[in-house]
Amino acid sequence: MKKRLAMVLAGLMALSIVGCGADSTPAAPEAAPTEEAKPETAEPAEETATEAAGDTANLDELIEAAKAEGELVVYGSCEEEYLAAACEHFEELYGVKVTYQRLSTGEVQSKIEEENGNPSGDVWFGGTTDPYNVAASEGLLEAYDAQNASHLLSDMYRDADGYWYGIYKGILGFMVNVDELQRMNVDTPKDWKDLLDPKYKGLIWLSNYNTAGTAKLVINTMIQKYGHDEGIQYLVDLDKNIEVYTKSGSGPSKNVGTGECVVGIGFLHDGITQIVDNGYGNIGLIIPSSGTSFEVGATAIFKGAKHPNAAKLWIEYALSPECVELAAQNGSYQFLVLDNAQQPEVAAQFGLDPENVMEYDFADAKENTPKYIEEVMNALGSAADDRFQTE
Repeated sequence: MKKRLAMVLAGLMALSIVGCGADSTPAAPEAAPTEEAKPETAEPAEETATEAAGDTANLDELIEAAKAEGELVVYGSCEEEYLAAACEHFEELYGVKVTYQRLSTGEVQSKIEEENGNPSGDVWFGGTTDPYNVAASEGLLEAYDAQNASHLLSDMYRDADGYWYGIYKGILGFMVNVDELQRMNVDTPKDWKDLLDPKYKGLIWLSNYNTAGTAKLVINTMIQKYGHDEGIQYLVDLDKNIEVYTKSGSGPSKNVGTGECVVGIGFLHDGITQIVDNGYGNIGLIIPSSGTSFEVGATAIFKGAKHPNAAKLWIEYALSPECVELAAQNGSYQFLVLDNAQQPEVAAQFGLDPENVMEYDFADAKENTPKYIEEVMNALGSAADDRFQTE
């Protein structure tokens, strides 16, 4: 009943803006069709059938090899409910014991950097790609040519060398507590530079640049929108109005409905979760009027993974509707980036358009994110230290 009521509220809002175990018989993810699978004559069709059979045989061999390894360790940077559902379903499908841990993307990046090629985990699942790109550039991810990557909607949703693959897309914006803004007689911010107004002092929450991929994306977005020096200065000016920097990118969204956070910067699908699943009809979602960027949530294999075949099978599974459609069933309403997956209807009800975003320079982010973080932290100095949460 609560969720039904929340869905009604969702429609109204749209107008205004661990380990687990199972022994099930394994089932292969849908095999990715090849270019040859679109025959024009009988002869190519015969070749296609042979190739398709070969793909299936290869996938069957991968499943058997994964079962022989018997285990998989997943570090997840998506929300824990979705992470748990995906891991449990993988185990049910393939009979491979899955252990998982929820960590922010920054925490995963730091962890595998410390382990330096001897990772305690096998795969990374969820979270924005900026930290993935840094890890890839440091030689900490394993390239893999995934069959199911043929279902990706665009090449922007994969690393060119196969170090990571996209599974969803999220839009960066603001979540506001409408009731609190009205009570304080403060206007709703419409764009990025509105947030610099002194009237928002102490009302804004953002995530920690050192621990959250969301915050790393904010840095890159401001630099790409305004230029290097002006972008960093924007973040220094914004800091004057920020009350809390949360460890996780979804942290601000979880405190908007209660009013503890009045304006949260983050991914708008996290705000949808608070409205639809938690019943906070007082949350408004804002797409910045001058444009915003987006995340590509990804998955990847760690270099030196102890269970390499189970890790490869995970990538095939993560690029299947069976996996990505679990997101909306477990409170995660990101847009999906596979052509054979069903989009979450609730995201469209809020008027969100996954194509209404700026052109994001992934190459610059891949090359310069660590440098930009250091520059921002140096520019902020010690004044912000006591507000950066790491727990």
